[in-house]
Amino acid sequence: MAAGPKGASKANALTKPELDKLQAYLRKVLSNKSVEVRARQRAVDAAEVYVGGEFLAVVSKDLEDGETCYQLSMTILDIDLEEGA
Repeated sequence: MAAGPKGASKANALTKPELDKLQAYLRKVLSNKSVEVRARQRAVDAAEVYVGGEFLAVVSKDLEDGETCYQLSMTILDIDLEEGA
């Protein structure tokens, strides 16, 4: 298979229907209609997650043993924790 940006194969690329399904799922699970899932320009196998217009996390697609899964990765800075206190 042809590799795209960052070595991701076309099979790993997130499609518009997948982005829409991920957004609907995250809105439901997080009980927040302001969740947006946006495609990334350089990494076709990942998308960015925003809440209220603020970047929150990255969701990536993984194909292994014929199964598709999505991983959500969120970094929390210590200064962010201090703001919430």
